[in-house]
Amino acid sequence: MGIGGGIAGFIYFLVDQLFFLLWLAIIVSAILSWLFAFDVINYRNRFVGQLANFLDSVVSPVLAPLRRFIPPLGGMDVTPIVALLIISGVRTYLLPPFGSALATLFSGGV
Repeated sequence: MGIGGGIAGFIYFLVDQLFFLLWLAIIVSAILSWLFAFDVINYRNRFVGQLANFLDSVVSPVLAPLRRFIPPLGGMDVTPIVALLIISGVRTYLLPPFGSALATLFSGGV
């Protein structure tokens, strides 16, 4: 594997890890929302409030388009579950062919 394949592998790694971090942020945000809803924790804790605001700013742009099409079911927001399924599908089925095409592009092959 030449330098081009190494660059392609690194780009693939970065994109895959960014999707994983987004996946993780959605899970932590959902758990925090449940803890707020059941009054286990509250926003008065400075660290928790800052963490919740940060996660909300990361997760909201992903969930907002889904919330336009998927209504709450029985008062429960299922868009995080749909987003997790979409991210997992992208990481499993779309990203590996992208990595292969990227490696071919950087190695100069056809």
